[in-house]
Amino acid sequence: MGKNETGLLRPQAIEEDEKDMTLRPRFLREFLGQKSMKENLSVFITAAKQRNESLDHLFLIGPPGLGKTTLAQVVANELDTGFVQTSAPALDKPKDLVGLLTNLKKGDVFFIDEIHRLKPAIEELLYIAMEDYGIDWVVGQGPMARTLRIAIKPFTLVGATTKAGVVSSPLISRFGITCRFSFYIQEDMEAIVRRSAGLLDIKIEEEASSLLAKSSRGTPRVVNRLLRRMRDFAQYAGETCVTRNVVCEGLSRLEIDELGLERQDREILKIIIERYRGGPVGAETLAISIGESVETLEDYYEPYMIQAGLLQRTPRGRMVTSLACGHLGIPPGNGNELFN
Repeated sequence: MGKNETGLLRPQAIEEDEKDMTLRPRFLREFLGQKSMKENLSVFITAAKQRNESLDHLFLIGPPGLGKTTLAQVVANELDTGFVQTSAPALDKPKDLVGLLTNLKKGDVFFIDEIHRLKPAIEELLYIAMEDYGIDWVVGQGPMARTLRIAIKPFTLVGATTKAGVVSSPLISRFGITCRFSFYIQEDMEAIVRRSAGLLDIKIEEEASSLLAKSSRGTPRVVNRLLRRMRDFAQYAGETCVTRNVVCEGLSRLEIDELGLERQDREILKIIIERYRGGPVGAETLAISIGESVETLEDYYEPYMIQAGLLQRTPRGRMVTSLACGHLGIPPGNGNELFN
């Protein structure tokens, strides 16, 4: 993606020959899955364009890899406006936000990733910008200090987060549209595999597509990564097509099972079963046991295992389910009340 004269990213500068970027859909008709959310968003975008107004501010919630950044870019393309992207950790001082907002053109989409990590001072500035399209800036010091209102062009803020519960209520209330992502169903994942394979010029059997989709945790980012690796395995084996055998062999070598669990996922479940008799065990204790941070455990590993019915979060800690024990072939601990 290229930059304009202000150094900000804009969708018009996307290079069509960049392979990684071509996998991202550019319009809603190309965005597969999330049917209900997509249909509602199409209505809101169409209505805003008919009124010649900026789209209301959009709040995107969901685990990593489900398409929040992609959807923000799609919205900008549908509105035929500019796209400015940043992340909350990159906004260190209020002047960082002011610089971005004052350079926005009318109707631009301003995307903030990890919006739950905004600093309070920056969040306060954002409130006024979202509601009144202005910024209150303090000029001078001491008795000579005064507040200057800086007008900005009407824009659409798109905030994305994996932790909606951490975002402050005043900020959430200022978003007019909320979209909550869910893990993709098997049918949609297979469609994504076929689309990505076509864009990457990869030949793949139908059974191979189905198996790859099933083993990708309901996450487009994962399935696209695995598709590239299966292409590598097929090429190394002298195959011109990704077959079911290639996928089976490739997943085995990557230590990914039929539910999409990686070695670390299985290790988490095994530790809870074998060391803590199936749970409950606190998140911090579990994170230390597997050598990961609590944030990585909660944001990356747990959402899919909970969705798949392998893990439960309770007030007392994490507990495995009988499905997890059956999948791993390990008898449940006697102390776990889930199995009593």
